[in-house]
Amino acid sequence: MPPCNLTSLGPATFLLAGIPGMEKLHIWISIPFCSMYLAALLGNGVLLFVIRTERSLHQPMYLLLSMLAVADLVLSTTTVPKMLAVFWFSAGEISFGACLTQMFFLHFTFSAESVILLAMAFDRFVAICDPLRYTAVLTPSVIVKAGMVALLRSFCIILPCVFLLKRLPFCAHSVIPHTYCEHMGIARLARADISVNILYGLAVPFAAIVVDVVLIAVSYVLILLALFRLPSRTARHKAFNTCGSHVCVILLFYIPAFFTVLTHRFGQEIPHHVHILLANLYVLFPPLLNPVVYGVRTQQIKEKVVKAFICPKGRLLPE
Repeated sequence: MPPCNLTSLGPATFLLAGIPGMEKLHIWISIPFCSMYLAALLGNGVLLFVIRTERSLHQPMYLLLSMLAVADLVLSTTTVPKMLAVFWFSAGEISFGACLTQMFFLHFTFSAESVILLAMAFDRFVAICDPLRYTAVLTPSVIVKAGMVALLRSFCIILPCVFLLKRLPFCAHSVIPHTYCEHMGIARLARADISVNILYGLAVPFAAIVVDVVLIAVSYVLILLALFRLPSRTARHKAFNTCGSHVCVILLFYIPAFFTVLTHRFGQEIPHHVHILLANLYVLFPPLLNPVVYGVRTQQIKEKVVKAFICPKGRLLPE
């Protein structure tokens, strides 16, 4: 290992290398990534605008959906602009403080989205299993509290990662073989024992996400049991449709996330550039596809988008 000047206060700068081994393709890779990012900004922006301006959408499900859209925007904007700067201008230099900030908001947003998806599962559970009490249980104050819980839990889980990294000594200039800063990617550059980082970074956030997944699964088991008790096939079909969008979003969020985390930790035979590509797609695909899923599958949102952007007041769609 080459000698380096160590500092206990963290290096002056890190250098994001992009996708190692694919440097000649950075420009070409940036084209679909930039397109997906712009589409994610547009889709989530339209979704937020429609929910904000249409009073008929000021309901628990759509308020939770707006929280998810905000989280998606934060997730992609935290990582993609710097990623594109690396691809286009080789501007990979990033200060230690900026790297920690990016790492914090990346993991913080991921944890917050998991709580929001859990709240959305609870919303569907109450709507289907106890519809008469829906408005009494899911009041605006309850939705606000759910948002606060998502922020508080994520903050408490991710903040220790910042201090666990700040205590480590690094070389004066360290190269991160990635397009953005994440906890274990930074920790592995330290010239010290990182067993605490590995234990905390894998056990605590992962355990919290697993708890969310288990609770979501329990909610949907109860929902399915309630659906099978419905006497009408039409009622069952309508109830399935109300859950379909949420199930699609859950799969888009958790499957790539678990695959990325597990292959990063245990899939050592997978080439490193594949890990990086998967990690980049993870911060782009959910923000890109979530508004599409809800826009296509949710009739109320589809109608409001058509009304606001395609067929404004004073104009009618042709017969």
